[in-house]
Amino acid sequence: GRYTGRGIGIIDGIQLMEAVRAVQVMARSPAMDPALVMATRGWVSRFLQWLTTHRYGLAEMTAANNHGTCWVMQVGVYAVFTGNDSLQQFCRERFKSVLLPGQLALDGSFPLELRRTKPYGYSIFNLDAMAAICQVLSTPDGNLWEYATPGGQTLRDAISFLYPFLADKSKWPFAHDVMFWDQWPVAQPALVFGARAYRRPDWLATWEKLDHYPDNPEVIRNLPIRNPLIWMAGATGKDSAAGGMAAVQP
Repeated sequence: GRYTGRGIGIIDGIQLMEAVRAVQVMARSPAMDPALVMATRGWVSRFLQWLTTHRYGLAEMTAANNHGTCWVMQVGVYAVFTGNDSLQQFCRERFKSVLLPGQLALDGSFPLELRRTKPYGYSIFNLDAMAAICQVLSTPDGNLWEYATPGGQTLRDAISFLYPFLADKSKWPFAHDVMFWDQWPVAQPALVFGARAYRRPDWLATWEKLDHYPDNPEVIRNLPIRNPLIWMAGATGKDSAAGGMAAVQP
């Protein structure tokens, strides 16, 4: 009874992203109700205002680990859906100036996640969220996949660091997660998005072999994207969802 809410609960809102993205994709169809699309955009716009002005949202934005990453991911997704260009640009700049340089080590690891009691699962989770940011917010003039920190690291380094342990978890050299160690990895979106961005057929092959339909509640809670096709369909409608997976092939 002490709290009416806390900023750290915002991270569980990641499950709303795919519903919003689905509406964005379906809005291109004449069968979709325009009033429903408009009402959804209105609700998401109000949610965006709350995320970016309320003390809970601002506290989450400044979190140093995966919480801060997921704030940028959520706000970026909703800003694209609502056409909020200023927030899209804010999220791009935060990825470049705060998230990547503040969390990515020279070896490609995420030290803030490796310190946790579930270092494997949280490292994967943070990587998926960063890959989602790159997937959603990259533009022809600003490819976040290729953005390098002052030390020269890009998100490619983060995927390259974790990839061997996604392909063969037995090689993981750090402490095992105290809970849910056996449930990871699954079909992590960072692998399929990264395969497309960096033309890595080995990453795609591993993604194809992993579990695409996890039913463990904790895995689902920490899996921000389970339907990558709707994230590969271009926001302008030039890329069809049906052709999205074909475009993954390096």
